Amino acid sequence: MELLDVSLVNWSRAQFTLTAMYHWIFVPLTLGLGIIQAIMETIYYRTGDEKWKHVTKFWMTLFGVNFAIGVATGIILEFQFGTNWSNYSWFVGDIFGAPLAIEGILAFFMEATFISIMFFGWNKVSKKFHLVSTWLTILGATLSAFWILVANAWMQHPVGMEFNPDTVRNEMVSFWEILSPFALNKFLHTVWSSWIVASLFVLGVSAWFLIKKRDIDFAKKSIKVAAIFGLTASILTALSGDGSAYNVAQHQPMKLAAMEGLYDGQNGAELVAFGVLSSDKKAYNDSVDPFAFKIAFPKALSLLAYRDINAFVPGVNDIIKGGYESKTGDKLSFTEKQARGKVALQALNDYKKALAEKDTVSAASHKATLMANYNYFGYGYLETPEETIPNVPSIFYSFHLMVILGMFFIALFSVFTFMSFKKNIILEKQNLFLWIALLSIPLGYVASQLGWIVAELGRQPWTIQDVLPLKASVSGLSVMSVKITLFLFLTLFTALLVAEVRILVKQIGKGPHEESK
Repeated sequence: MELLDVSLVNWSRAQFTLTAMYHWIFVPLTLGLGIIQAIMETIYYRTGDEKWKHVTKFWMTLFGVNFAIGVATGIILEFQFGTNWSNYSWFVGDIFGAPLAIEGILAFFMEATFISIMFFGWNKVSKKFHLVSTWLTILGATLSAFWILVANAWMQHPVGMEFNPDTVRNEMVSFWEILSPFALNKFLHTVWSSWIVASLFVLGVSAWFLIKKRDIDFAKKSIKVAAIFGLTASILTALSGDGSAYNVAQHQPMKLAAMEGLYDGQNGAELVAFGVLSSDKKAYNDSVDPFAFKIAFPKALSLLAYRDINAFVPGVNDIIKGGYESKTGDKLSFTEKQARGKVALQALNDYKKALAEKDTVSAASHKATLMANYNYFGYGYLETPEETIPNVPSIFYSFHLMVILGMFFIALFSVFTFMSFKKNIILEKQNLFLWIALLSIPLGYVASQLGWIVAELGRQPWTIQDVLPLKASVSGLSVMSVKITLFLFLTLFTALLVAEVRILVKQIGKGPHEESK
């Protein structure tokens, strides 16, 4: 694979980042609001109370607007693998394409089948069949997210594959290995955190109705469901976050080091609760303390990362220098990995040349050398150890702000859950808490985006962890064409976002009574 212009790599990354971040504005609300509306319809089905039907239909309308725009941005995102990242798609398409194909064939068609019944079947099918259709619609959306997240998790932890030097492609050898605990935990953490976004949305919008002293009963019903659901989702997200940190420690130690600003490894490593990074830290191997200020819990990082309070947690320097002891054994230095990667790349070229010359003996020898060093294939493209270090401040601050917001969400949902069940507390008179709930709506989106920044920026420079770097993944496009399409997408996605916000605001302004007519 030929390395391409660095500016092309950066512009291609910018375009994909733009598309992914816009797409993820819509997805969490779809995943969470779908469950919330299904819960509300279930209450309606069990109680027969028409007020719950009106509540369900109001939130279902907002779900539909968001769902439609999310699908549009998602289609563009998947096309970019072929247009902007064709080397990547060629190299691992046999594996990466499998979960995406299942997502398209199974989940998308499942959504398309039942969503029409959900929206237009209220007076055309039985209450039970309509309820089943509502649950199957959101199940389809969740399955869609599952297969996409399986594909993403595989990029973070590539398993179940074997490199074929004849085609220069990785081929799947175990589909079930790809459905790894890493993938399952990523799915749960992402979906549960999406439930938080939707719960904040429902809580905040309902709080607005109470502030305006209108549709009081509707708002109280919605707040009770959103608060309980949000609290549950927040606790589950925290638990799965612990699992995510453990998986990162096992398979992406450089990402963990960046998340904690850890440059020099420690036995019994501390967990930074809050910290400010030093602006004087210019190089990974200088003697400057990485922190200007920090508050930390002793030995907590070792416990979270390896389930052992005295375990050694490698820092950036240790990962680059190698030779340290960890739960996963000895580690090679960057220099050793780079040397083995270059051997693998050269062996691949020699193997192809020997095949062309019909020299089967040499071909077999070169193939054996290639496969012996293939685990470090991607390092052959890298030139300096600095390339393996992600942007530490971006990862560190994103991770810690996400955690702080997560704790705030637990507190917020706990307060509203408590108030919802206390008959002597009149919710519509709790203006301070109502305003906090309303102003917290964007915080859910911020936390969700921060999670993706940690996950994706934290594995740089890799498209596929330790296997294929970004600069070997892009298509041979002109930089100008990528720039033009980036700004076209920026304009399109911004217009879609503005349109969605305007439609949502208009529908919210109408209120549930208008919607139920």
